[in-house]
Amino acid sequence: MEIMYERVAGLDVHKATIVACARLGTGGKMTRECRTFDTTTDGLRALSAWLTECRCSHVAMEATGVYWMPVWKILGEGDFALIVANAAHIKNVPGRKTDLNDAMWIADLLACGLIKPSFVPEEEMQELRSLLRTRKQLGREQTRHVQRIQKTLAEANIKLDSVLSDIMGASGRRIIEAMITGVRDPRRLAALASAQIKATPKQLYDALHGRLTDHHRFLLGLHLRQWDGLDATIREIDVEVEARIARIDQEVKAGEAPFRELIRLVCTIPGVSTLSGTTILSEIGRDMSRFPTAGHLVAWAGLCPGQNESAGKRKPARLRKGAPWLKTMLVQCAWAAKRKKDSYYKAQFFRLQSRRGPQKAICAVAASILTAIYHILKDGTEHHDLGADHFHRRSTEGQTKRLVAQLAKLGFEVQLQRIAEAA
Repeated sequence: MEIMYERVAGLDVHKATIVACARLGTGGKMTRECRTFDTTTDGLRALSAWLTECRCSHVAMEATGVYWMPVWKILGEGDFALIVANAAHIKNVPGRKTDLNDAMWIADLLACGLIKPSFVPEEEMQELRSLLRTRKQLGREQTRHVQRIQKTLAEANIKLDSVLSDIMGASGRRIIEAMITGVRDPRRLAALASAQIKATPKQLYDALHGRLTDHHRFLLGLHLRQWDGLDATIREIDVEVEARIARIDQEVKAGEAPFRELIRLVCTIPGVSTLSGTTILSEIGRDMSRFPTAGHLVAWAGLCPGQNESAGKRKPARLRKGAPWLKTMLVQCAWAAKRKKDSYYKAQFFRLQSRRGPQKAICAVAASILTAIYHILKDGTEHHDLGADHFHRRSTEGQTKRLVAQLAKLGFEVQLQRIAEAA
């Protein structure tokens, strides 16, 4: 196989150590030199100095958990091209697996140009991405505490979630806090509900008539305090995110759009809020030149089906794994966009749902939203909805064939004749 890079190195990264293999070609001869370094700061600096001494032009490593991040930041200061590879793309054949063999295998693949670099955003975008991922994790934990509150109420035979859509809303909180203080009378608890709720006084009384014990009151107070603590932490993250965005906009280069302006443009898409738009931008970055087409971005996000073909037959394939944080956020935006009246995304969802089911239909809508984001960031324009009648305004020939086929299935034979246009 043709050698593209003569002097390269492969790194097998672990928690405490790094096994490095330098593959050095000189005068048609190839030699290998392997060493082990600690992952401490001094050890990583010694590794960088050794790679520079070996005059390596390219260095590759696997993306193993979070262990590769400090390696990337310290070795990124060296005079060589640093590549982070997807571990699934460079997996070696089973058998004879050692750290040394892994490092040698990475070096051999890199020398032949067989390693595809992973997308690693700039440092300020990594920090923003980390904040928003942490926020999402805390939001999930909040949801778990709400479920625990619902479970505790169910044990007390109190059906609060049957009469209130959000038990952590204003009415729900007043009722739960009154329970914690010792109020057990269902009439007094029902009086705390807002007059705007749909449930009748009789329904409220029946739902709040249970058997609340001191044990239930203790658990309700415990989970409510945990929920409030998480809510305060999420608000702190929101303040820090705003500060990071302001800092990014201060360092924007000439000719680049401010990050806040990009968020505004992305939020013109139905179903995309300020929070979701910020999260999506932190995951994909603002420079779309790294993706040749919108299809490459959709494939990187894991919103296109994998390929599974054998003997000339294409078999069903699941969605690719891609970027899980980005994919879940896009699917949430797709569900919101599907509820937008007279929108292209709603029409696309119901068009596909009848044939492929809701799950595949919503993933297709998410892919369309990401395609729109790609062109918005690349062209710097706002989103223009194609409209709910987009599919009806397409080629009349295709619609004609489809309608004739439907009539044929119903047992009719039709002969088409075009109506003469008026002079």
